[in-house]
Amino acid sequence: MENGGHGKTHFWNHKIRKKIESMQLNGKRYTTIYMSLYGISNLEDISKKIFIETTQLMDKNLRKYMDAHDQTTIPEYAKTGIDMANFFGVTQSGDKVDYAEFFSTDDKVLCFDDLERANVDVIDILGYINNFVEHDHIKTIIICNEKELSTKLKSSNLEMKTFIATYLLDKQDELNKSDKPIVEKIQQKIENVFDKANDYERIKEKLIGETFEYAPKFDYIINGILMRYENNPDLIRFLRENTRLIISTFERSGTRNLRILKHALNDFKKIYEMVNKSYPNTSHRVIQTMLIFTIAVSFEIKAGKITKDKFENIKDNEEYKSILVSSRILMDNRQFYIKEFDSNYYYNFKAEYRFFKFIEYYVRTRIFDMKIFKDNMETIRNTVDTENLPAYKRLLTEEYWKISDDEFDKVISDIIEDVKQGNLKLIDNVKIYAYFSYFSKKNLIKYDIKTIKSVFFNGMNLSSLKSEYCANVDEELGKIAIDEVAEDMDDILKHFNMLNGQLHDKMYKEKAEEIFKCIPMKMELFYEKFDKECMDIPIFKYYDPYQMFQRISCASNEDIVLIKEKLVNRADKYTKQIEPEIKNIKQLKQIIDDYLNGKDPSIKIVMLKEFSKDLGYIIDKYKPTLFPRKEEKTEEAEIK
Repeated sequence: MENGGHGKTHFWNHKIRKKIESMQLNGKRYTTIYMSLYGISNLEDISKKIFIETTQLMDKNLRKYMDAHDQTTIPEYAKTGIDMANFFGVTQSGDKVDYAEFFSTDDKVLCFDDLERANVDVIDILGYINNFVEHDHIKTIIICNEKELSTKLKSSNLEMKTFIATYLLDKQDELNKSDKPIVEKIQQKIENVFDKANDYERIKEKLIGETFEYAPKFDYIINGILMRYENNPDLIRFLRENTRLIISTFERSGTRNLRILKHALNDFKKIYEMVNKSYPNTSHRVIQTMLIFTIAVSFEIKAGKITKDKFENIKDNEEYKSILVSSRILMDNRQFYIKEFDSNYYYNFKAEYRFFKFIEYYVRTRIFDMKIFKDNMETIRNTVDTENLPAYKRLLTEEYWKISDDEFDKVISDIIEDVKQGNLKLIDNVKIYAYFSYFSKKNLIKYDIKTIKSVFFNGMNLSSLKSEYCANVDEELGKIAIDEVAEDMDDILKHFNMLNGQLHDKMYKEKAEEIFKCIPMKMELFYEKFDKECMDIPIFKYYDPYQMFQRISCASNEDIVLIKEKLVNRADKYTKQIEPEIKNIKQLKQIIDDYLNGKDPSIKIVMLKEFSKDLGYIIDKYKPTLFPRKEEKTEEAEIK
């Protein structure tokens, strides 16, 4: 469940508690006892707290005291650790009291909140709560933020874990092998040796009967937060346009604490105003990145996930980016952390400049340091994109008629140079060509269209070596800001589509390589990535069947069965989409069958036989079926 702000405690108080207390079950009414575990440092505190909450319903002295003082809730002193048992006159022969003896709990529903914020080992607390459930059959509800809990289980005592992991790797002679980055090795070792998260899952399975996720409607809530900036029309417009970014950054933080989000947006207001006042030409992309960064850093620092010094020693964007690419430094927790931070919050969001020291400093210290701010902004101005745009970007981002006559020729010759060098993104070549063709028609440029075309063809070949696949071609071409797009675009588009197709294949080859190399060592990661990214794309088309066979045959029997089931379900569900990979699936089946030929049975051999059989089932889906002409028509009509 979840934490803070408009969160689950509010939901408990206003929805669940009232509902429980208004119900009757077998003629019995229930009362609720709510207890936050926040800061609890030993298990006895829990008993004390419950004792305090329940005793008032049974202890005459306290009842008398409360009536006499006209109090309806337990007096604070009782909660501040006077020896309560003595005070209530309930000690037996001066012994220390076992508070648990005093609970009358048959008509109670216990609610434990903030499990992730207790100072006792979660696993102990769950065991302790289990006593109530098992022995006394008390109805119990636990509220917690599982995302935060798992980070807590993973990140507690990281220094010590890193030390032990390194020691073990050293003993096993793994440190000096350069088969993969040391950082990665240490991380894996830590996970193998200290996987507390698994204990938690096991205990949860045994103890928790039902799990409900509390997920408020964020768009609605965020809309409410944005209302506060109504008197700042520019800011509100910017934030509204970027609601999706706000929500996705918020969700990536893993802590749904709306209070922190409110503070972060408030900090961003100050940042936005300062940037617009002092550096009015800053590009939209940079300000979007600032928004992501402000929210991300606020959550990282304020949700107690990190010690503040993780960012403190990073002095600028350059250093931040160099940490991301280095894999050599050993024993540097900060490096694990920064890599995770970056791939989490900037997932799929490409930005040159993505660490803003002045923002990090402001969030961490509450001081808006003008000097750091100016330094950062000057660097951005000189390296990213404001007035220093290359000529072709000017053409793509401004209306061409805003370029003054005396600049125009230089802009055109600069662009031609960039095209020749292959400096443009592949799709941008097509856009720029549309402008050139238009200029040529209007006699604004002196090159004839044949010459231009050959310059662009060669430039596109070069740029395709550095470009990425463009998925949204129509949308991109829709950005061309001239009305009459030339009729001679066909050749250029054909050439573009051919090159873009090659980039598409290259992208899928890389994706296939990245996903399939998780078999057999990182199966969790494989399943996660395969489910998320490959169900409806013909990914096997892009991976060598021999390698695939080697990987699968090295997997555990259990994984062989799981992969097989996944492939069958996928073929049932996305038959049409994955058709292009069937040639490779046939080959894979052939390779498995050749391997199995004449082998004595073992469990693995039997599993591989099953695997091959199911590949046969998948391949059969693509056998041509022969319909009489007429039926084919009705079949098609039905599909439509």
